[in-house]
Amino acid sequence: MKHSVLEVCADCVQSAVNADNAGADRIELCSNLVIGGVTPGKALFKLVKKYTGVKIRVLLRPRYGDYCYNAYEFEQLKEEVQMYHELGADGVVIGILRPDGRLDEERMFELIKIAGNMDTALHRAFDACVNPMETMEQAVSLEMKTILTGGQCGNAWNGRELLKELYEKSAGRIEILAAGGINAEVIENLIPLTGIASYHMSGKVVVDSIMTYRKAEMSMGLPERDEYALWQTSEEKVKQAVQVLKNVQNK
Repeated sequence: MKHSVLEVCADCVQSAVNADNAGADRIELCSNLVIGGVTPGKALFKLVKKYTGVKIRVLLRPRYGDYCYNAYEFEQLKEEVQMYHELGADGVVIGILRPDGRLDEERMFELIKIAGNMDTALHRAFDACVNPMETMEQAVSLEMKTILTGGQCGNAWNGRELLKELYEKSAGRIEILAAGGINAEVIENLIPLTGIASYHMSGKVVVDSIMTYRKAEMSMGLPERDEYALWQTSEEKVKQAVQVLKNVQNK
């Protein structure tokens, strides 16, 4: 198996520190993972860079929802790419679709040009596109480094057949980064089926808030979420995934 990569999606400093301590190769930094992740703030990036020594790619997503952006949202994305280039991010994770479900190559090219020497990865907008093979070839032609994908499923195990096809047809031209429900057991099962050596996980666990006073009838967040139940990356879950990849690498 070629060199493996474990990327951990983190939306707070503690999660990033836990991932780094556990041996992750890379962090995808975002905010609000509970809604799938949106663009993080500059302060969060600077603190993660301060307290970890791992590579950081920044997810750029101006809002929750689909990946077809208006002129204001596109302008925001351009500003964010420029900002994180100046702040020293290792890469940006981006994606824009046209209304018909195809990749918006023209706008993607603009973002990639601004990114300069940073890595560029196509996020899970890929999983919402109409033609995955065409979109993969477009990403390759744009000289992107990575496609983050669950095989057009929410769960990578369910998308394993497409993941295998993408990996085979990519032929090493672009990193296929498997995502969605990834843990040590899933990695161990996906490697022989797909050949994929790069995996993306959050490793999240629910951590109880340190608040002792709680006003149950007051909520400012999602109605289905307990505001005193917090998500955090588990160092142990990441360690388990790292070990599986090491074991396979050493065979």
